[in-house]
Amino acid sequence: MMKVLLSNVVNGCRVGSITEVGRHGNRVLEFPGCLLYTRCGSAPHLTHDVLQKVDSLPVGVQLTLPTLAEQHNIVKDFQHGIGKFTGMEDYFLYCSVQDPALREATGYNFNKGVSVWGSGGRIKLEVADFMSIQKAFRPDWYQCLCDGDTVSSDTSNKRVRKSVDRTLNFLDKCLEIHQESQELKGSEILGVIEGGDLLEERLRSARETCKRPVAGFVLDGFQSFAMERETRKNLLTAVLEVLPEDKPRIIHAVSRPDEVLEAVECGVDFFDSSFPYQVTERGCALVFPFSKKSDSDVCEETMIQGSDDATKETTENKPCQGSNEGTQSRRTEFEMDLNDREKYAQDFRPVLPGCSCYCCQNHSRAYIHHLLQTGELLARVLLMMHNFHHYFGFFSAIRESLHQGTFQELKAIVTQRTK
Repeated sequence: MMKVLLSNVVNGCRVGSITEVGRHGNRVLEFPGCLLYTRCGSAPHLTHDVLQKVDSLPVGVQLTLPTLAEQHNIVKDFQHGIGKFTGMEDYFLYCSVQDPALREATGYNFNKGVSVWGSGGRIKLEVADFMSIQKAFRPDWYQCLCDGDTVSSDTSNKRVRKSVDRTLNFLDKCLEIHQESQELKGSEILGVIEGGDLLEERLRSARETCKRPVAGFVLDGFQSFAMERETRKNLLTAVLEVLPEDKPRIIHAVSRPDEVLEAVECGVDFFDSSFPYQVTERGCALVFPFSKKSDSDVCEETMIQGSDDATKETTENKPCQGSNEGTQSRRTEFEMDLNDREKYAQDFRPVLPGCSCYCCQNHSRAYIHHLLQTGELLARVLLMMHNFHHYFGFFSAIRESLHQGTFQELKAIVTQRTK
């Protein structure tokens, strides 16, 4: 049976591990931590063999339902679950309802279910459809079906209340099917906390979800574009005080380094790693420091300096040439844009001096720039390797800082260029 072991709680930050997790009870998840972001059951741009060259790979993998829903009948016929089907059977598998890297289309959920968007367009999922997919996939954890369509600025209070009511209704129906399912023995269902930016609805959602036999909680609707930073922090603090300490808390689409650190301070345990994917799609590389050593290795010209610069329409923060529609299109303060010919066409240094990833050990900024300009697939393979490596190292640094009592120093290093 899953056990949450808290090593320490420091000013709201939780550090520890979850043992005996997974269908076979042989996995250990350390937190604060992140889950490996996947699309169609694999890491973006990387084959399974190439993925193994990335250091500090998470034990947990996030399966994004919109990228897999259209194949669920094939997985069902396969009869051995999504892990074996995708070659990910050695990982701990968590299935989320939406893709955190993409902004969810609004206005398409309905009383009996929700909509996800696959390669063929809209897929309407009622509870029975959703649970049929979970039976075919057999993940270790899965997020309950939920109505998270409350992130628009013009969402009414009535619509927010309806999202909470629908989500609780979905949870009750999913739990009923889950408890009777032979296929889902060994799988755990996570309840979802909705409520938009209304404190009373967030607390109602949290308290009611706590009454159900869920293995953990998913904090939905806290994306950057959904609410102000201070509002998010206040809501997270209030909600997490209501949740039991012995169950994990996962948050979606809060994955910028500064946002991660704030959420860790509130008591969030797990995050997705969609941010490195978004950065890669822009043709950019993560270069933010998370130690004194890495701080000295980062060149000043690689990062936006301060919020004033970040709001100006300059070549530093315009939508990058390599960005794809649907992913976050603007460069952040934590990355360098290797599409920039003036800066990087003849820059033969590693992407990030001192980085031990395969990309930085073997290739230069000029080479990555060349690959981007010529449209070579290898550009994003190398960038994805670097960005995952850097991001996973960041989470290792978070855990280490909490054990050593240096979390505030880490936060100061990471956020110094965003002030």
